[in-house]
Amino acid sequence: MKISPQEVENIAHLARLEIDDQSKASLCEQLSGILDYMDKLAHVDVQDVKPVSGAAFMENVLREDTVCPSPGPDVTLANAPHKEDDYYLVPRVVKQPGR
Repeated sequence: MKISPQEVENIAHLARLEIDDQSKASLCEQLSGILDYMDKLAHVDVQDVKPVSGAAFMENVLREDTVCPSPGPDVTLANAPHKEDDYYLVPRVVKQPGR
């Protein structure tokens, strides 16, 4: 399938990209090649091909959800770089107006 320069411009516009004429010509060739390859793959006969193993055939290994006592703030805050009482102290990321 041949991609026109106008189609490349439309795709670039949708992706909010600016491309020059040299890049546009290169992208026309590359995208056309990708679509030609995809067209070839669409016509491959895979009727008798056995699926290979992969992530699609895996099952999650789940553990039982058990209630455990909290280790407490002494343990959970032991490695905190900054803390106050039973809380983590983190840098302010939102500035309030007027401050």
